[in-house]
Amino acid sequence: MVTPDLASEEDIAKLIIPNDLPDEQSTFRAYVEAKVYDKEGHLIQHHRQPMRSLTRYFLALMSVPVIGTYQGASINSAPSVLTNTLGLPSSISGTNAGNILWDWAIQLGSGTQAFSPTLTSLAAPILNGTGAGELSYGSLSASYSGGSIYVSLQVTNTTSSSISVTEIGITSTVYLQYSSGSKSTYNFLLSYDTFSTPISVPAYGMAVFQITLSFTG
Repeated sequence: MVTPDLASEEDIAKLIIPNDLPDEQSTFRAYVEAKVYDKEGHLIQHHRQPMRSLTRYFLALMSVPVIGTYQGASINSAPSVLTNTLGLPSSISGTNAGNILWDWAIQLGSGTQAFSPTLTSLAAPILNGTGAGELSYGSLSASYSGGSIYVSLQVTNTTSSSISVTEIGITSTVYLQYSSGSKSTYNFLLSYDTFSTPISVPAYGMAVFQITLSFTG
């Protein structure tokens, strides 16, 4: 159980790095945040930094509701945003019609790598489990308030050693579900960021990682 945060707002402010560049006036801002608790549930680390590393797969998925995927009644092929960027098939043979479904998750890692818009995975993903070097992942939660979307993941360290988290990403799985009952699966990395300060989850402790997308006008 998590106890109320013992640190004051002033103390927490000292732990948070600046949100934005001094001259930044963007109407879209994204952040990654981590709160770490010891085994008694006391807050021991609070870190927040801008999320800047969205991949081309994120942009491709977000473009779908903007540009659409309609090709016209006489065209039996998928648009280029689905085939060239996401690698989905251009057509489905015969009468085997299908639906496109997708879900996503927050993935944590213990490695580092240079960002590229074509990255497909974290450098060293931390597995979901209770073994050495693993974290027990809770359910992903999402909420909306005003102009911001908040997505958070709670993880628990059930081992006797601390685990260092140095990278975070949003992963997505796209499913092509066919009328025949078969299904094809495609995995993507939508964002990738390394923490400016490693997030250490202590033995038998827990942490909450949150990604915030904010829109202002």
